[in-house]
Amino acid sequence: MPLPAALFRPVRAGNAFEETVERLVQAVRLGVVPPGERLPAERELATRLGVSRVTLREAIRSLRDAGYVESRRGRYGGTFVNASLPVARPGRPVEAAGLLDALTLRAVLETGAAECAAGRALGPAERRNLRARLAECSAASLEDYRRKDSRLHLAIAEATGSASLTAALADVRMRVNELLDRIPLLPPNLAHSNDQHELVVGRILDGDPDGARRAVSEHLAGTAALLRGFLS
Repeated sequence: MPLPAALFRPVRAGNAFEETVERLVQAVRLGVVPPGERLPAERELATRLGVSRVTLREAIRSLRDAGYVESRRGRYGGTFVNASLPVARPGRPVEAAGLLDALTLRAVLETGAAECAAGRALGPAERRNLRARLAECSAASLEDYRRKDSRLHLAIAEATGSASLTAALADVRMRVNELLDRIPLLPPNLAHSNDQHELVVGRILDGDPDGARRAVSEHLAGTAALLRGFLS
């Protein structure tokens, strides 16, 4: 099966799982691999996407759990696109311009907030709050993850000392959460996000503004990849 080069180009190393999911979901939703058809072999996909077969299998497992594909055993087995694909959860249709607007605003606010927080001399209470919110997010169940994740990101904004920035970030987080609620929770992504949260908070507590900004940018890019994949 010929694969479009633009869709199956190598993914970036920093968010390999999330971008692999994005590419596969796009291939399914755009009909590159039609319903009932088999995905290319793992070896070919992994090579084209530039990821390990472990990462590819995690991505395929997530799509299977979300109802996009099914695995069949036997001589003619493999991973097949389901005849009926999941529909978006009830709500207004997601327009490409609106999605881009929300992701752009979030990126500007959250990277700036992390950079600002890392550049301040944080007091003991602020440092304890960041560590506590990080621990809560890391230990959160699937059902409670969105709320704990939001609370951690707001705690970073609060660490800037700017009430206006915190309010603006809360507003954009509401917009992003409405989008996130329309896509499945993927455990590999949550584990990756928790690792990235550790890095972000560590950079802030170490007083590393540039490092904090880069860490948040990488973190947000993974979420953006999933939203684009499932909603675009």
